[in-house]
Amino acid sequence: MKSTVRPRARSAAARRHLEGCRGVASERIWAPWRLAYVTDAAKDSEPDCIFCAKPRAGDDEANLIVHRGEHAFVLLNLYPYTNGHLMIAPYEHVGALQQVPAETTAELMALAQRAMSVLERKYSPHGYNVGFNQGRVAGAGVEHHIHMHVVPRWGGDNNFMPVLADTRVMPQTLEQSFEGLRGEF
Repeated sequence: MKSTVRPRARSAAARRHLEGCRGVASERIWAPWRLAYVTDAAKDSEPDCIFCAKPRAGDDEANLIVHRGEHAFVLLNLYPYTNGHLMIAPYEHVGALQQVPAETTAELMALAQRAMSVLERKYSPHGYNVGFNQGRVAGAGVEHHIHMHVVPRWGGDNNFMPVLADTRVMPQTLEQSFEGLRGEF
C-alpha cells in the first residue's frame, strides 16, 4: 500500500505573508572575504581565546571593542558580513548559552538591543540577523566562548557584485565603523 504525504494547507494570511517574504530570508550573503577566517588553521591552535584576550589587552581601538559592560562587551567583527557587524560576548569563558549566568544573559540581550539602536542611528538598516552559533556544526568559528552576532541588513546587500566581479562593496573601513560606533554607546 502506497503512502501519500499531502502538504499541510496554509491559511490565506500565511500564504500572503510567505509571498511577501519570498527571496528575502532565503537569500545568502556572499562573503568570500571571510575565507581567510574560515580557513585560518592558526585560530584553533591559539593558546588564548580571542574573546578572553581582547578585553584583557586593554587597547579597545586595536581590538575593535566599541563598548564594555559589567558582564559583557561589544566589538566589531574583524571579518564582517556587512558594515556594522557587531559581536557581543561575556567576559567569562563559557561555551554554551545554557551555562551563562542569568545576569550575564540579561546584559547580553540588553546590549543587543542597545547595539541595534546604535546601528539604527548610524546606518539605518532595513533589518537584522541576531543570534548565537553554538557548536562547530552550528557554524561557531570560536566554539568554546559563546558570543552573539548582530548583523545589520539592507535590501540588496547580497547583490551581484561579489558574484560577477569578485568584489564586495563595503562603504566603510573597520576603523571608520569603530570611530562611528564607539561614541554612540
